[in-house]
Amino acid sequence: MTRYIDISLTKRGVTCVAELLDDLAPRTCDAVWNALPLGENAYHAKYARNEIYTLIDAFAAQEPGPENPTITPIPGDIMYFTFAPWQLTAKSHGYGASGGKIDLALFYERNNLLLNPDFGFVRGNVFATIVRGLDDIAAASQDLWLRGVEGESLRFERRDGGL
Repeated sequence: MTRYIDISLTKRGVTCVAELLDDLAPRTCDAVWNALPLGENAYHAKYARNEIYTLIDAFAAQEPGPENPTITPIPGDIMYFTFAPWQLTAKSHGYGASGGKIDLALFYERNNLLLNPDFGFVRGNVFATIVRGLDDIAAASQDLWLRGVEGESLRFERRDGGL
């Protein structure tokens, strides 16, 4: 049975629906699904271009490892990244993380390249794809870039039923 999640920018009141890619990233899908709801402060990427994300504490009993990885996500890709504490210490980036973090990210436009100048290419797992509401979440994401992220949350929740 196909599983769906709602992804929301809570302050802006915008939600999109994503389908889990159980056939391509089963371990990642299960880890995320079993931990939902998830989400905290929303951020807009500095280097990857058209990405919004949230950083949360690690939640999987066992990390899923690489599956369906990419460094060039396309519009609608939902991705899972694992970061060690040393990768998120730059205060200039607003992180200052004390422990390992999971990055749940949404890509809303083309021409993304996951390259961090501090440590190179950053592979992540594509575990879902947006099937409804991409235009609305893209407009809200662009608003994050232009007006700032203060007070905004990116929330991932199970969707009961189908589309």
